[in-house]
Amino acid sequence: QLQLVESGGGVVQPGGSLRLSCAASGFTLDYAAIAWFRQAPGKEREFVIAITWNGAITDYADSVKGRFTISRDNAKNTMSLQMNSLKPEDTAVYYCAAAIKFTRVPGAYEYWGQGTQVTVSS
Repeated sequence: QLQLVESGGGVVQPGGSLRLSCAASGFTLDYAAIAWFRQAPGKEREFVIAITWNGAITDYADSVKGRFTISRDNAKNTMSLQMNSLKPEDTAVYYCAAAIKFTRVPGAYEYWGQGTQVTVSS
């Protein structure tokens, strides 16, 4: 079965940190661009961050630049999202995704995780 499985969501206070992880099974991430998207209630899914298959290029949404970092471990077939200095507006369901093409467009991603809730609240 081809799937991405996320973990690490939760509730955190403003200014805090969380680390999300995503593990692939049934396929390899070696040559895939990987990304994180998020969707807040009543809003469309939006791009957060992406990285090329070899880690050479990273693309960030302006809203997370300087606060979020994406990483990948091709040997373990996993990816991670480190989120620092979290704000209430970061509250959303976060999804990991993988695609052949390095892009911000959700429709280009062939594989998706099930989503994990991140809530930033005091």
